[in-house]
Amino acid sequence: MQETTRHPLALARLALGMTMEELVSGIRAAAAQRGLRSGTDVARVRKWQRGIKPNEESQIYIAEALGWPADIVRADDWPNWLPLTADGLVPLGPHSSVPALREALRTAMDRRTFFTISGATLSALAADWAAGPTSALAQARDGRPVGEDFVAFLENTTQQLASHTIEQRQHTATLLEAHLSTVTELLEHGRYTPALGLRLHTLAASLSQTVAWHRFDEGRHTHASQNWIAGLHNAHAAGDHDLGAGLLGDLAYQAAWRNDHTTATNILNYALTRAQNPAARCLLQLRLARTLAAQSDRSERRAVLRALAAAEKHLSDVGADRPAWCAWVSEADLAVDSGQALLDLGDIGRAHRLITEGEGLLPPARDKTRGVFLAYRAASYLDLKEPEPAAAAATESLLLARRIGAPRCAQLVDDLLPRFRHYQGAQNVPELLELAAA
Repeated sequence: MQETTRHPLALARLALGMTMEELVSGIRAAAAQRGLRSGTDVARVRKWQRGIKPNEESQIYIAEALGWPADIVRADDWPNWLPLTADGLVPLGPHSSVPALREALRTAMDRRTFFTISGATLSALAADWAAGPTSALAQARDGRPVGEDFVAFLENTTQQLASHTIEQRQHTATLLEAHLSTVTELLEHGRYTPALGLRLHTLAASLSQTVAWHRFDEGRHTHASQNWIAGLHNAHAAGDHDLGAGLLGDLAYQAAWRNDHTTATNILNYALTRAQNPAARCLLQLRLARTLAAQSDRSERRAVLRALAAAEKHLSDVGADRPAWCAWVSEADLAVDSGQALLDLGDIGRAHRLITEGEGLLPPARDKTRGVFLAYRAASYLDLKEPEPAAAAATESLLLARRIGAPRCAQLVDDLLPRFRHYQGAQNVPELLELAAA
């Protein structure tokens, strides 16, 4: 039986600042709204928190008493469906890695899309990480022993699954999430050496990051952010500052994608305080330049150019030792992201040249990135009032996105379509509009 104060029902109640009596009152009120009577009292809630499973009807009342919709309930998965937080964010701490993973796994059940994590909350999380201790590795529990061979198996198969092409994600996503669930179980219930614990936390962070990008590309933003947050907790537990900075950089990228550039800027500035590897710093500086340039305040021009110069310097310092999550950062990314930042600053001619140059440098294996770059090139041609090559680039991007299953890339083209409608008589434009409507 679980300790009462650590039971998910107790944690969910405490996260909302709710007393036991208030929970009981809420459960009774939920029953009364249906013309029914609940016999729930404090003693019964304590039994639930000691491991007694409430029936499905009582679980629905519990959800509504806590302020959650009834359809969050999965009666056969009590108490795992219970939210652990009031705002969807597990605070960073020495024992937060497993609860953060649990929250991400719960979100993946398609029941948590009502959570909205505010920009201020994400910025506060980044600030806590930047000011945190060197390592927060939790002590192993007294559970079943975890073998080194099994951890090596999980590490190797994770690497193999993550290395498959974009087209295969429909087959690998479920397997990666199953791996993440397994690693979470090992961290929570296994017995392992400190060295194995370090590897498990690192693997959990890496898996969370990969799953997050899959969900982000599908437009499932709540699921993506929860997995990036879970990854951050585990990178923090492992003391891997570069990986932690990268996960914050991913959260910032998501915020910028959703036009919350203030949050993106705040998160990136915190991430840069602890990132050390030149490849990691290059990527963070490129994202900072992009989000600064996208803001309407042109006074940020100098800051944008400083960030681009820093990214170029860091890329020149990159050696063979670079984290796997940013091993792909290259001259192609520097050129295209620099071009996109300059495009937002109004330097259209130079921006177009850089975007075209970067696309040419991109290796064939990075098809999804190529699709994104093509969409950027289409936008740069539109800014030059050249609809014909813009339509050709957008068409190529859209066809590529559909072939490899990259809805985020397709969305970039969809966002450009209103601009193309002004040029319906131009070559390639009618075909693009017809393709987009198909």
